[in-house]
Amino acid sequence: MRINKVKNFDKSHLNRFPETVKPKKSLGQHFLIDQNIAQKIVKQLSTDHDKVIEVGAGMGVLTQYLLPELKEKLVVVEIDSESVAYLSEHFPELRTNLIEVDFLRTKLTDFSAENIGIIGNFPYNISSQIFFHIIDYKEIVTEVVGMVQKEVAERLSSPPGKKAYGILSVLLQAWYDIEYLFTVNENVFNPPPKVKSAVIRLRRNNTKKLNCDEILFKKIIKQAFNQRRKTLRNSLRPLLNAEIIENKIFDKRPEQLRVDEFIVLTNLIYEKEI
Repeated sequence: MRINKVKNFDKSHLNRFPETVKPKKSLGQHFLIDQNIAQKIVKQLSTDHDKVIEVGAGMGVLTQYLLPELKEKLVVVEIDSESVAYLSEHFPELRTNLIEVDFLRTKLTDFSAENIGIIGNFPYNISSQIFFHIIDYKEIVTEVVGMVQKEVAERLSSPPGKKAYGILSVLLQAWYDIEYLFTVNENVFNPPPKVKSAVIRLRRNNTKKLNCDEILFKKIIKQAFNQRRKTLRNSLRPLLNAEIIENKIFDKRPEQLRVDEFIVLTNLIYEKEI
């Protein structure tokens, strides 16, 4: 993806946050101020989407590199009214594609697109919720490039058997191929966060359905990982009966199971229930 800079874009304002948009702790805002990293993030996203939604644009550090390539395909979703006012002034070409709303409350099907890309420096305080929201629209969200806390990035991309492997790891990896792209240091943000950040990429895999009851699949994963120190035999005991409880799969702990093994587990329990 070749990135063009916005012509005559004045970058000097990006270091004068008190005079422009003040980062708000309540919104989990840590504004990226390093232009090289901003361009590097944008380069990770493909351009073959019907729509690209930027979540939490702040002062447009990513927007300035997204707009020349995407033009009317770009939709900016921002909850902070101060940021919306700033973006409206500095990026008038967004026109009606700048929406003041909480991303977690958006109905992505309203964008009338079958192939949506999502990008953003995701607010730390809702990053996990953003990914749960994306799962609900897995049929149309085909790619996600996001900067999150390093710990969250490790969790999402973790393979089975690792301590970081958890609920979101399984639920997302069932539908997406996930790459941990690169780590970002604290000193490139205003204000600097207390932890390192990382950029990850999710690309929709070829799975159309899981060949199991998806509601039960989610229930089992959440129940198992909420008691992750226990074997599955103990954490899932209320769902088991004498016919299946001695199956060797229940000797394992949840972090030991791959996505396909959770599907097998779901089908075992589903057959018991019916």
